[in-house]
Amino acid sequence: MSYWYTITKTGEHMEFNGVILEDTYAEGFPVWVARVVITAVSKEWAYKAATEATGFATSTIGCPCEAGIEKYLSASETPDHRPGYSILICCGKKALKEQVLERIAECVLTAPTTAVFNGKAGSEEIIPVKLHFFGDGYESKVEVGGIQCWSIPIMGGDFIIEEEVGAIKGVAGGNFLIMGDSQMSALVAAEAAVTAIADVPGCITPFPGGVVSSGSKVGSKKYKFMGASTNEKFCPSIASKVEDTEIPAGVKAVYEIVIDGVDVASVNAAMKAGVQAACRVPGVVKITAGNYGGNLGPFKFQLKDCI
Repeated sequence: MSYWYTITKTGEHMEFNGVILEDTYAEGFPVWVARVVITAVSKEWAYKAATEATGFATSTIGCPCEAGIEKYLSASETPDHRPGYSILICCGKKALKEQVLERIAECVLTAPTTAVFNGKAGSEEIIPVKLHFFGDGYESKVEVGGIQCWSIPIMGGDFIIEEEVGAIKGVAGGNFLIMGDSQMSALVAAEAAVTAIADVPGCITPFPGGVVSSGSKVGSKKYKFMGASTNEKFCPSIASKVEDTEIPAGVKAVYEIVIDGVDVASVNAAMKAGVQAACRVPGVVKITAGNYGGNLGPFKFQLKDCI
């Protein structure tokens, strides 16, 4: 299948395939990223473990980290020659060790037939995952695929783990907002964007299904105890009540895609893939992005670079 695109640039906005792209940028900030490889006897069990290990990890506003499944790995791509998934865990440097350990211990060790290996995100930081003590003295060292690991006896067999996980300083906060003429057009476009981003290595979209429905702003106008509240400028149902609304005429729903990655290049590639995929869906009116005027972080991902 081929597509024809119309690209127009003006002083205020651009158009891609008839969709308006606002001349703005997404603002990214530094974050530490660890990659963990999870394998199992089948693709299905590896996926279940990876899903558990990346739970409650959508936004650092209220979660201990941001995490997600990076990609599927075939048996030929893993140390133990079994199917698996790589996941990315993203947070501050101090919290990363705890998050990696707890998510492996509580969500992967407990899953049937699983094993864990260093995904080698980088070597800037090495996280020691001292999980072999769970073996209570019955653990032993083994070599798997040329890698030194620990074998921990458990009720379902032996749990194999490489106990050092590499971490690197990556980027969080890549984002864009999809505005559609109906809830379904915006949602289908968001799903298409997430699917396209899934093919970009080194990135995750940490929210449910990769899609943010309840975009927020810092603080609250009415409730001072709230650290974050609804972003009323992008809520279509109250557009007529919000003086500085960002909702164009005809827009009925807005969904945001948030991207974390191991480096700037990965997030740039993910932004481009996601934006272009969204613009192919009928009913998409406009694409924009969120930023804090450069006060949040040093990385700027320009929407104009997505076309």
